[in-house]
Amino acid sequence: MASTTEELQQRLQALEAENATLRAALPSDTPVERRSRRTWGRTLLATALITLGALLAPVAVVATWANVQLTDTERFVASYAPLADDPAIQSLITTQVIAVIDEQVDIPTLTSDVIDGIIDLGTGDRATRALELLKGPAAQGLQSLVASVVARFVESEAFANVWASALRVSHAQLTGALQNDPTVALDLGAEGTIGIQLAPIIDAVKDALVDRGVGFAAAIPTVDRTIVVATSDALPTVQLAYGLAVSAGVWLPWISLLLLAAGVIAAHRRWTAGITAALALAGSMVILLAGFAIGRLFFDAAMRSGPVSPDAGGVMFETFTGAMRDTAIAVLVLSLVVAVVVWFCGPFAVPTRLRAATNAGTARLRAGWERHGVTTGRVGRWLYAQRTLLRVVVAVIGAAVVLLVRPLTPSLVIWTLALATLGVLLFELAEQPPAEVDATAEEAGEVPVSAAAAGRES
Repeated sequence: MASTTEELQQRLQALEAENATLRAALPSDTPVERRSRRTWGRTLLATALITLGALLAPVAVVATWANVQLTDTERFVASYAPLADDPAIQSLITTQVIAVIDEQVDIPTLTSDVIDGIIDLGTGDRATRALELLKGPAAQGLQSLVASVVARFVESEAFANVWASALRVSHAQLTGALQNDPTVALDLGAEGTIGIQLAPIIDAVKDALVDRGVGFAAAIPTVDRTIVVATSDALPTVQLAYGLAVSAGVWLPWISLLLLAAGVIAAHRRWTAGITAALALAGSMVILLAGFAIGRLFFDAAMRSGPVSPDAGGVMFETFTGAMRDTAIAVLVLSLVVAVVVWFCGPFAVPTRLRAATNAGTARLRAGWERHGVTTGRVGRWLYAQRTLLRVVVAVIGAAVVLLVRPLTPSLVIWTLALATLGVLLFELAEQPPAEVDATAEEAGEVPVSAAAAGRES
């Protein structure tokens, strides 16, 4: 027994020595180590590409808005013309225009001079006293008339037309404002102020007053007045940022998408990388939406020291950021949809069972239809043979709709997904797999298609 134990120990020592010799003979860089290092490198590259693509996505949304929204005249007018019908904006414009008229024309003094001129023509004491008493009411009445005319004009279709015409002439209004163009209605001052220019509106009001018989309105000069909406030291920086965004607006969205796609292709586990890329894009859109909410808080704080009411300022901010916010929401919905679709198509346990259940359900439906004499025949067999190509075509069409149709909205994304899913299901129902064709032929006592084909080959 002792000898057997000694032999085993000697044998074990010999094996350990042989193992050590073989290990020393192996190169330090084994195939397993090289494969592990390549996998790690691909994962690192994929992570970097997906992260960069997701970080560029919010900038791409802003750039796309700046490039498309502000360079398309009709779209710009359609976006900002409704401001003329908003009560808060109408109240703001009315108040500011009346203030400008009061500054330029001293109505109490003008009324007093007119009455004094009448008195100088020679009136009795009683008439003179009566005319003196009329100075105050006459001035107030004239001021009330001016305020009424201004308010009715601002609420009228004529004002809306003036507003829309100004927008149409300056279709790149916001771009011009960011470039300090003095001819546009929105003005960004070098000291960090943002405001609405009143000069074209005051000129239109002056014409309306003259048409109503208020002759002194003709003496109102052209006034270069701007309603200061907000003041912020960051606005000059925003000008530079938006200038860069506009210039890159055409390419940034595609660069962001290409980086995300390259990250998925470079990854070792592409299905997982696809889901990660979609969720990263969704996260960047959540950050962008949060930025809009925080920006609204800072905007409201900046307006508190200005003449603009919170309601009017809120309307302006919502109009300014509405298109970008809607696009961010649409991209958020799209990225979540892509994540779900990639997960459903991937080699994971749960979606695999779901796909199997779906295929079984469609097979039962086809079998039921065939028992009632409903079959797609040769067309169904062709659809089955080309099933991969047809699904790729559906995916490409859906992607083209989402990428090319503007504006991108959540409803567009959802409808595109619904129609694409419906198309795939219809193809699935219309297909005729060979196994089902053979089973149907056997039930009918006919020669199966596959057997007939085998006989022809023999």
